[in-house]
Amino acid sequence: MVHQTINSSTSSANKASSKINPMYKLLTGLIVGSLVACSTPPVRSPVALPAPHAPAGAAVPPAPAQGSDGAQALPPPREQSKSRWVAVQWSELPGLEQDILNQAWPAWLQSCSRPNAMWAALCQEVKLQADKPNTEQMQWLMRRFQAFRVESLSGVPKGLLTSYYEPVLEASRIAKPGFSVPLYAPPAGLKARSPWYSRQEMEQLPEAKKALRGREIAFVADPVDAMILHIQGSGQLMLTEADGSRKQIRLAFAATNEQPYQSIGRWLLDQGLSRDATWPGIKAWIAQNPRRQGELLWRNPRVVFFKEEPLGGLAALHGPKGAQGVPLTTGRSIAVDPGSIPYGTPVWLFSQGPQTQLARLVLAQDTGSAIQGAVRADYFAGSGAAAGELAGRLKQDLQLWVLLPR
Repeated sequence: MVHQTINSSTSSANKASSKINPMYKLLTGLIVGSLVACSTPPVRSPVALPAPHAPAGAAVPPAPAQGSDGAQALPPPREQSKSRWVAVQWSELPGLEQDILNQAWPAWLQSCSRPNAMWAALCQEVKLQADKPNTEQMQWLMRRFQAFRVESLSGVPKGLLTSYYEPVLEASRIAKPGFSVPLYAPPAGLKARSPWYSRQEMEQLPEAKKALRGREIAFVADPVDAMILHIQGSGQLMLTEADGSRKQIRLAFAATNEQPYQSIGRWLLDQGLSRDATWPGIKAWIAQNPRRQGELLWRNPRVVFFKEEPLGGLAALHGPKGAQGVPLTTGRSIAVDPGSIPYGTPVWLFSQGPQTQLARLVLAQDTGSAIQGAVRADYFAGSGAAAGELAGRLKQDLQLWVLLPR
């Protein structure tokens, strides 16, 4: 799932129609319930943790080497292409005693379904720990992993946390009054890393319109909602079919027109046209300036093309697939710069700010065009309007620690 993060403070998805089937109401309740669990209480100062003990019958790796003063000897720093990892004692990880590790295990098991070479050998142990009590999982982590603080190549240990989500929109399979904004599958001839028609050209040039004819997957009501879907990279549609029947589907990322992403909210701020660059603020500005809608939306030339996926049963309880190729988990998946942190890596995330306070185990499972740098993460908040509210406003300081097998 390749997505972009709004440069200015953008906000929420529109609420779907109230005429939603009972299954969707149930799923919405589950998703919002998961999102509420994303916020943790204010983070207390780290406390001394109990010494780890192996569960009965478990294979115990050799004890880590000790320094002359009795403290655990730490391995040397490691350099990635965009970051430096510095080994630390487990006691240095803030908020470590607060996390409910069981909630992170579904995301870890997803990563283990597509592990890279470093993690494949450990995944059997990960599976064995899945149903263990929280204390045993913590002891296993401390025994089997070394924590490394992530910092920039110049030694800066702090960065930026933002958030993204999966919009849920009403849609129609056919164009009709009230539903006239198309969402497209990739057109023929689209090439990776080769710029295609811009958003404005797709709406105006006859040759672009011809290339897109017949590629419409569905139609939504609002062009701003369509742009939100493009920026987030995937979404759910409550779809009315041509025969009037209803179906829930997911639109997953398939490709882009390879044009650069530009924030329309930032443009409004820079032009002095609005002081509110949230999505509700952007919609309010368009409502007051309807003739300038195209001028505003065309400021972002980037368009995402989608592929349709069924969304029923257990699939509806999982998020869209990230760049690692596994479904994202609400509150436990992050998008990273793979030049700093490889996909599938378990990461301790710490961030305190006005929107949320987080101290938790997460998995690096996705990336995005705006997710660049050493200490940089985009937090997957889930699906629907409540997730969109958090995702649109979250922008605060961040610290990260990667956990590597000893």
